[in-house]
Amino acid sequence: MLEGPDRQMQGDEVHDVFGVDVDWSIPAFSEPAEHVPPVDAAYKLDPETTRVILAGFAFNRRVLIQGYHGTGKSTHIEQVAARLNWPCVRINLDSHISRIDLIGKDAIVLRDGAQVTEFREGLLPWALQHPVALVFDEYDAGRPDVMFVIQRILEVEGRLTLLDQNRVITPHSAFRLFGTANTVGLGDTSGLYHGTQQINQGQLDRWHILTQLNYLEEDAEIEVVLAHLKDWQIPEREQWVRQMVQVAELTRQGFIAGDISTIMSPRTVIAWGQNMSIFRDIAQAFQLSFLNRCDETERATIAEYFQRCTGVELKV
Repeated sequence: MLEGPDRQMQGDEVHDVFGVDVDWSIPAFSEPAEHVPPVDAAYKLDPETTRVILAGFAFNRRVLIQGYHGTGKSTHIEQVAARLNWPCVRINLDSHISRIDLIGKDAIVLRDGAQVTEFREGLLPWALQHPVALVFDEYDAGRPDVMFVIQRILEVEGRLTLLDQNRVITPHSAFRLFGTANTVGLGDTSGLYHGTQQINQGQLDRWHILTQLNYLEEDAEIEVVLAHLKDWQIPEREQWVRQMVQVAELTRQGFIAGDISTIMSPRTVIAWGQNMSIFRDIAQAFQLSFLNRCDETERATIAEYFQRCTGVELKV
């Protein structure tokens, strides 16, 4: 594992790599190492979100990104890290992640032919001691006991005390912390995200920067989809992609309005296009990619979205 960033990006280089202009230099690594995500050249970086994430890397700010699912919150952080050659690890805070998973636990191991008990560090102590960007996905779904463990490290100088080891871990100077959430810490006030929790306001206050990431504009999403569907870059198919993105946008509007409970993300649109290349039928590909996982009582509404954009009627 590298000791820390060995170069600074600034000015024209930052603009060329990220498409944004900032007034500060960005620490970066010259070469990728283990845990550095691969660069996805087709991923569309949102300028404002990119600036915020870069500020997190440059000034060691704790950054929490909120938005609807499928907007690419976690991937956005990964792709900024990839372009900085910064190791990045994601932890999904689902209901199965416990305090022991994060901190570590005693384990029985063989040493010199004898069984001995030794402490095995979890991912959190390991990440704290290395130049790693740690991303907590679904931050608002974490269990209370897990959230209080995280609270210890939310402050920049936040040292982690391992009570079982009588040891205090000081964060590495290149350790960075990010989080993503569907809500802003107030719980599921809309009824759209069951399982999310209210976040302790004292803990929420420890996040230095909170920002929101929305879905791409239509033309930008079309560009992303076409970048993943290499054989579709002809006028006829480009028109199909526009119709597909318009269907997706209607599902998002319906989801926000509470008319339907399932939503089309850009990756669903890409899967739709890939399936269409296989089955050669836009309606069948739509059913296989999206409609079949929707609530039966909502399929007529979704079929109406489909007909409105493509002019093709679905049998539901």
